Amino acid sequence: MIKKGLLLCFVCMLARLLPAQDTLRVFTEEDFLTAVRNNHPVAKQAGLLVDLARAGLLSVRGNFDPVLAFNTDRKTFDGKNYYNYTNAEVVIPTWFGVELYGGLENNFGDNTNREITLGQSSYAGISIPLLKDLVLDKRRAALQQGKLFTQQSEFERRTIINELFFDAYKAYWNWAKDYQVLQVLDTTIALNEARYKLVRISFEQGDRAAIDTSEALVQLQAFQQLREDAWLKYRKSALELSVYLWLPDNKPAYLPENIIPDTLWSKQQLAMYKIASLDSMLANAALNHPKLQQIDFKLQSLEIERRLKFQSLLPKLDLKYNFLQKGYNLGNAFKNNILENNYKFGVSAVVPIPNRSGIGDYKAARIKLKSTELDRNFTALTIENKVRFHYNEVVNLQKQVRIYEAALDNYRKLYNAELLKFSFGETTLFLLNSRETKVLEAEQKLLELKTKFYQAFAALNWATGLLQ
Repeated sequence: MIKKGLLLCFVCMLARLLPAQDTLRVFTEEDFLTAVRNNHPVAKQAGLLVDLARAGLLSVRGNFDPVLAFNTDRKTFDGKNYYNYTNAEVVIPTWFGVELYGGLENNFGDNTNREITLGQSSYAGISIPLLKDLVLDKRRAALQQGKLFTQQSEFERRTIINELFFDAYKAYWNWAKDYQVLQVLDTTIALNEARYKLVRISFEQGDRAAIDTSEALVQLQAFQQLREDAWLKYRKSALELSVYLWLPDNKPAYLPENIIPDTLWSKQQLAMYKIASLDSMLANAALNHPKLQQIDFKLQSLEIERRLKFQSLLPKLDLKYNFLQKGYNLGNAFKNNILENNYKFGVSAVVPIPNRSGIGDYKAARIKLKSTELDRNFTALTIENKVRFHYNEVVNLQKQVRIYEAALDNYRKLYNAELLKFSFGETTLFLLNSRETKVLEAEQKLLELKTKFYQAFAALNWATGLLQ
């Protein structure tokens, strides 16, 4: 797949540098979609969303990194050493909301703070939230939301690709149809040029009236006019297709005239397209559509936010305990009873009254959650309706194509019979031209219906969220 895409890009680069070649290159739907997937700026941007989310998750994980701090503070004046404080500390956050820490101190001087332990000392401690932040705090909430956002970004990428491919499919099939119409008109014009020459010869030999040459020429000129209009539409659709073609160096690529679409589709029987049941497609869309998956991850993130805001309703009650030890050997401190000697213990409590800020934040989180649930229900219904519509469209177009294939076959039979009668001089050129015009109109109509089918088939996969 990737090799084909690179080959296409190489061909496009050569086409911009070299004159047009007579050799035609078939550009299949698969080649086109590979090029879009690999080189289109929107597809690349969608991939960057995942990278950005991963970078954000890495940043959030940094909130649980151990922190090493060192502080020294010294004052001397007029030959007197007032104080000299030295403190090295390491703080280790944990997933459970508990903080572990330890440090070394060396304090001396003539005017040190009375609470400071003089000389060398060491400590190891723990800080535990007992109410607020015990179940969930900002660090843990941010990490959980970061993991969800990383998964959500993947489905956001799929949503963007799904939309991009849908538009790309429509552009490709318009281009393929316009090319095929051009080929039908070229064939028709070639037949009419040959007929015009035969009618002229017959007139010169006295077998045909002069008006028949005018009749043949008018028919030829009408088809030539249709051909010019079809050529303009084909070039326009080629330019519209080029919007989706980019080179690996982020420069736009333009289709040269010797690049043509695949033409086998016009001869394929659409009955070969096996369409899954409507119920299975609806179930698949309900479970796997990237838009719904995005909203599901958003709901999970909002639930985390609601739980975090609930913590703001609780009083803040924290417990802090330190082992203390003279010198730098903490091992001796653990031999004593934790509340017997050489310890520092404290409890802090904060109770906001009446805590309107916490109540307001919690209500806002619940409202966001409810709003997103409603949005999911609406999005699910919208997706279901789109799947139903495009499924019915595909089934209906399959039937229309079968009907029109039979109609075209009958038009051709009438034309061939009229052509045989014309060769025996039993009918007029006007009737023959009328039969031929009907055949041409039927061919164009059938191509249009088949194009609509392929576009509708792509639309069904788009509505189900399967275009990747």
